[in-house]
Amino acid sequence: MSSGKRSKQRRRPPPPPPVSSRPRRASPRVLLAGGGAGLAAVVAIVLAVVLGGGSSQKTASTVPRVGSLANALPGAAAVQRLFAGIPQRGTTLGSPGAPITLVVYVDLQCPFCKELETQVMPGIVRRYVRPGKLRIVLRPWAFIGPDSVRGQAAVLAAARQDKAFDLAEVLYDNQGTENSGWLDRNMVVAAASSVPGLRVRKLLADMSSASVQAAAAQVASLVEADGVQGTPTVFVGKTGRHGSEVVLPSATDAAPLVRAIRAAGG
Repeated sequence: MSSGKRSKQRRRPPPPPPVSSRPRRASPRVLLAGGGAGLAAVVAIVLAVVLGGGSSQKTASTVPRVGSLANALPGAAAVQRLFAGIPQRGTTLGSPGAPITLVVYVDLQCPFCKELETQVMPGIVRRYVRPGKLRIVLRPWAFIGPDSVRGQAAVLAAARQDKAFDLAEVLYDNQGTENSGWLDRNMVVAAASSVPGLRVRKLLADMSSASVQAAAAQVASLVEADGVQGTPTVFVGKTGRHGSEVVLPSATDAAPLVRAIRAAGG
């Protein structure tokens, strides 16, 4: 993970270390400090502080009940076409019976994740997911900054309505500069309002719910278990087994994923 081969991956530096020549990398243990109930408490506190962020917030009366393509954000119509008709449940896209599973860890602020999700994954969806050969499991991780926490909560809340992939893709299509405050509450509202059928007010309420906090804690645990050091990180393998990590020298090159899918039987 720390070799130069993984140049197209967003990493976060660990807690202040001694001076070293080693590349910077994310430290998932920071997210897991305390473990168990302690972790859930940390997640709850962070969500409470972060989710209300954003200036000039839209009031409840100005937030639409259900999203649509009317006055939608750029890219929303293409996102609707990409996922239309494909089974989506929680954070899983594709047929439950698909023989191959691709797991992808992302941060909604990560620019390399944007490259992967907007330039490579649409082709993977059309070529492998739509025909039922592959299913994708999305694991939104928050490690870059406060906007990441809000983005993760929004996607996990959208997962409760089986719209996680739609919301994530719209956010990537409209991604701003890391930690600039771009992913504030108003952006969440705008993106959610651009997903047809998504109940926007319910999503906003669910973002701070116990179920979303538990889902965020579970992602943090899986980050630790899978040894994830940055985003995007992808695993591919036969469904029901833990896949092998796919090295992505470039987030815009589909070839490594295609080779991994074929090696798994696709």
